[in-house]
Amino acid sequence: MTTELHGVAAAPGLVVAPVKWLAPAPVTSPDDPRGADPDAEIARADTALATVSGRYADLAGRAEGPAADILTMTAALAADPALRDEVHAGIRAGEPTAHAVSGAVAHFAGQLAALGGLMAERVTDLHDVGQRVVAELLGVDPPGIPHAAVPFVLAAEDLAPADTATLDPEQVVGLLTVAGGPTSHTAILAKALGIPAVVACPRAVEVAEDTEVLLDGTTGLVELAPDSSRRATVSELRERRERAATGPGRTADGYAVPLLANVGNAADARLAVEFGAEGVGLLRTEFLFLDRQTAPTIAEQTAHYREILAILGHRPVTIRTLDAGSDKPLPFLRLPVEPNPALGLRGIRLRDIDEGTLYEQLAAIASARAATGTPVKVMAPMVATVEEARRFAAAARGAGLSDCGIMIEVPAAATRAEFLGAEVDFFSIGTNDLSQYLFGADRMSSALAALHDPWQPALASTVAAVVAGSRADDIPVGVCGEAASHPEFACVLVGLGVSTLSMAPRSLPAVRAALSAVTLDQCRAAAVAVLTEATAAEAARAARAELRPAE
Repeated sequence: MTTELHGVAAAPGLVVAPVKWLAPAPVTSPDDPRGADPDAEIARADTALATVSGRYADLAGRAEGPAADILTMTAALAADPALRDEVHAGIRAGEPTAHAVSGAVAHFAGQLAALGGLMAERVTDLHDVGQRVVAELLGVDPPGIPHAAVPFVLAAEDLAPADTATLDPEQVVGLLTVAGGPTSHTAILAKALGIPAVVACPRAVEVAEDTEVLLDGTTGLVELAPDSSRRATVSELRERRERAATGPGRTADGYAVPLLANVGNAADARLAVEFGAEGVGLLRTEFLFLDRQTAPTIAEQTAHYREILAILGHRPVTIRTLDAGSDKPLPFLRLPVEPNPALGLRGIRLRDIDEGTLYEQLAAIASARAATGTPVKVMAPMVATVEEARRFAAAARGAGLSDCGIMIEVPAAATRAEFLGAEVDFFSIGTNDLSQYLFGADRMSSALAALHDPWQPALASTVAAVVAGSRADDIPVGVCGEAASHPEFACVLVGLGVSTLSMAPRSLPAVRAALSAVTLDQCRAAAVAVLTEATAAEAARAARAELRPAE
């Protein structure tokens, strides 16, 4: 009899393959041998930290898309002076050098976890930094991906960017983690690579090495020793997706649903074109600003945007203005230290710190649009009030950007959509942050991962409220959060009245295939099913019953 495990769906897709576990990390102890000369040990620790930071930077230089951005930020963690100083203090207090690194990492990881929100997602990254520095000091191999003669599902307690970003999708065909969440780095990178993933699956520890599993990254189901009928299901789904691999997004009865891509740089833009995106629903701009002591000039920004727009041809592009703050601090803004940065000065609120940065960014976007002729929209993140929407729209239109909108990711904005719609031209729902604030649940907490399941009826109810509010001024509503990349839930979003879906480029084929298999009426029936059920599990079952492929 097949054994079933249940986790949280993190990256869509079905795969059957044996499990291989990530190699364990080196362990340190206060009883390890100590170096005789503290100054020499400090120098040795500094060298190890610099070496590891350099390796992350090298990986970032060879990576593309979200992987490059995440690895760059992790390289900065390894080079953080505060981490180095804490290691020095441990060594001078008599701790063995490698154990001083472990202690320093534990100290700062505890602080990040206590802050919650987006800061907590750096904990796994910081632990990976520490493990690699310890391995360097001990002269042993760092934790790593095993080698195998056949493709396999990689299992781990959790995965750090250096693990996920270097995966070969031909070798590692699925990911299974004990911890993590649906918006963790593991999930983001898995989607970028097109690898099915299930996270927050505590019983994964029961899966022995080389056990064959069917991993369903769309539902969060993991089956041990699947039978022949389940294997046939995988083959059938692959064939269906191949048939719907190209062309515009539309339902089986021809209802058009433009499928757009989320991008952050030129590499992402190329992937968007490769996977048939009909445009870009979210162009992130913050990574151009990170790790700089001075703001990028208008000319620098214009060149960056022009490069991306040129790659995309004349596909429409929606650019999000700077969403920094929280876990993405900008040194040149001198942001205050906040006890809960996820609820602090971030997104549109940065205007209160430095209004000039927004005006310069809008000027650069307008210049890039004029130079390329690309249809460009602009939107602001973290808008909560009519006043914020009104001020942003005035700034955007003053810069010559007539098509402007806002992100709906704060519950206050969702509940006042009919008033906000009078100020702007479109809404884009960011389901990642919206879920975090809606449920009061840290999106990086594996213990709370179930609250970030897109099938939670409260999320669908909130989306429905935004769509209803948008009708007062007849403005379109898109979704650019992770929920849009979930093939089945994408159909529900269409049924709720969402007009466009934007996602990681590699998620496009699965969503395109799912839409092509159902009618608009089925999407609407599935949406009603989700809204009328009491729990996420019941909502998922009811919606799937309505979404059985049309004959």
